[in-house]
Amino acid sequence: MQQHPGKAASKGATTIPLGTVDDMRERIRRKSKLKGRQPEGDAMEQVRELIGDKPEDGYRRDLLIEFLHKVNDAYNGLRDRHLVALAALMNIPMAEVYEVATFYHHFEILRGAEALPAVTIRVCDSLSCSLAGAGDLLERLPKLLGLAGRNDVRVIAAPCIGRCEQAPAVAVNQQAVPLATPERVLQALQPPVPTDAPARDLVLFKPAELAEQSVSPELVAVRVLPAYTDYDTYRDHGGYRLVKALVTRQVEVGEVIREVEQVIKAMEDSGLRGLGGAGFPSGRKWRIVRDQPAPKLMAVNIDEGEPGTFKDRTYLERDPHRFLEGLLIAAHCVGIDACYIYLRDEYHDCRALLEEELAKLQADPPCPLPTIELRRGAGAYICGEESAMIESIEGKRGEPRMRPPYIAQVGLFNRPTLEHNFETLYWVRDIVEKGPEWFAGFGRHGRKGLRSFSVSGRVKFPGVKLAPAGITVKELIDEYCGGMLDGHELYAYLPGGASGGILPASLGDIPLDFDTLQPYGCFIGSAAVMVLSQHDKARDAALNVMRFFEHESCGQCTPCRVGTGKAAALMQDKAWDNTTLEDLAQVMGDASICGLGQAAPNPIRSIQKYFPQEIA
Repeated sequence: MQQHPGKAASKGATTIPLGTVDDMRERIRRKSKLKGRQPEGDAMEQVRELIGDKPEDGYRRDLLIEFLHKVNDAYNGLRDRHLVALAALMNIPMAEVYEVATFYHHFEILRGAEALPAVTIRVCDSLSCSLAGAGDLLERLPKLLGLAGRNDVRVIAAPCIGRCEQAPAVAVNQQAVPLATPERVLQALQPPVPTDAPARDLVLFKPAELAEQSVSPELVAVRVLPAYTDYDTYRDHGGYRLVKALVTRQVEVGEVIREVEQVIKAMEDSGLRGLGGAGFPSGRKWRIVRDQPAPKLMAVNIDEGEPGTFKDRTYLERDPHRFLEGLLIAAHCVGIDACYIYLRDEYHDCRALLEEELAKLQADPPCPLPTIELRRGAGAYICGEESAMIESIEGKRGEPRMRPPYIAQVGLFNRPTLEHNFETLYWVRDIVEKGPEWFAGFGRHGRKGLRSFSVSGRVKFPGVKLAPAGITVKELIDEYCGGMLDGHELYAYLPGGASGGILPASLGDIPLDFDTLQPYGCFIGSAAVMVLSQHDKARDAALNVMRFFEHESCGQCTPCRVGTGKAAALMQDKAWDNTTLEDLAQVMGDASICGLGQAAPNPIRSIQKYFPQEIA
């Protein structure tokens, strides 16, 4: 019985019945039943078999993306019943699992009995591959597959897969097909022929000896899996001696500090800057994070998604341990407790290689190691931005963070974090062993250091060129790339990948380095140089990269999400609406959260400034 609230009981007061005892029992039963879709027993077992038994303290929330990969790989997609089961096992809301899964391009969400074809062929349609005939492949492959009776295959366009020097590049599921032709793609669909030959040839790879040379082999010698340096070969030729000496030497604390100080000073004196695109001085970054309170973490960015960039893949697939030793040296000098390596999902062969060689290092370490975890990206260019990468490592949507605070102070798992690009760490050993003057001794036109230029487009020999900082694009083409293709003349070039702007051949004598291109509305970024000839239009290149930005915008901020799409639509017109495009460029540049939206106006303004005849 219920009495009106706020009034004292009195004789003759009105009472309201709440129901019978059975009514109350039914109400309790309904409340005790969980809301939403409940996990199915067989789905729970299937997911548990993939992710392992539940630890005593529960599954780690930051492993959500790793678990999604396991399910996606095993069942050729993410079925809703498996997502429900994964949410139940990890004790996180289904909505959270779903919003993470739908953020990344490489996860396929399937409803009920919906199924995908057994094989997906991804044809890269970014700029370098488009120049090399990707559009023709996209048109011809479905017809040829139909004639071959392959109804279990789908062909889709995909953003850059990091093989621009091997354009056009294709991925058959996770198998890369360089220099793709319809015949090579169809061949890749056939089962591999069993062989007793070793999976990989071994070689001692010394990148320092390739200074001022081409690192990549000529196209005629291109293989998906080139010869590489394994753990034993690396150790037999002096590998890990430097980090072992630093970590295990029994000396006084003061001397340890002096040794670490010498390493950091060598980094500073070499002039080495972040080689992922931002160009922040590496030694200064080490000092900043070193002074932060423990525990401190490291996040390594190998999410090489900038169209035109493939240098990290080129070095990683040849010499993984030089990178790992650089990582360990940095971890020791800065005081890092755990390292997280974030590798883009398109680099399937590199991931298998790195997993194998990392396991060898951990099984037979030259010195005490920090915790090292390899994390797998899931097809999101935005995760190349350092804070978005950190969100992804934590198992979340890869959306950039607002700053401050900066990740050196509040980064991965809210701890001070040293973030580095792969190639930056790759040169640490050589700089410390050979001395900072070795690295700083290279350079042209008043610049210092070495740069790994990823060159693609209309040149005879594309690839990674380890050239002096400050070299011009004309010098790079003539001295390192064998010149332009026959019948082609330099017309324009992109000095820093999709986001670095576009310059005409008349500005082909500008030194290529940090800080030299900004006066022209461009920047070097990750040193991805894409070369256009008189047979191309700069406006078409600008539209290609803008469509890429539209596809890869994380959608978190309106200027980038809406602006890139609107700009791409306007850029298709024969005569550009320059007033509206400039308004969009202004808003994107000023109000976007991260570098994607801030740099998206660069190709627009480059065309307006340097190629007005193409858009009049």
